[in-house]
Amino acid sequence: MNLKRTFGAILTVLGIVGLIYTGVQIIQHSGAATTLIVVGLIAIIFFFTGISLVRNTKDEA
Repeated sequence: MNLKRTFGAILTVLGIVGLIYTGVQIIQHSGAATTLIVVGLIAIIFFFTGISLVRNTKDEA
């Protein structure tokens, strides 16, 4: 089991969930702007970090 790939997948999923949450809150106009910006930025960081970990980790059997 490759721990880096698993952690990358978890970060990617958390990033996607955060981006969906931010999008829904923006559409519903039900969140403070500062909070949504912070959650959106953290979600983007998680998403791209997770994708990078999954892509750059070599498979070792």
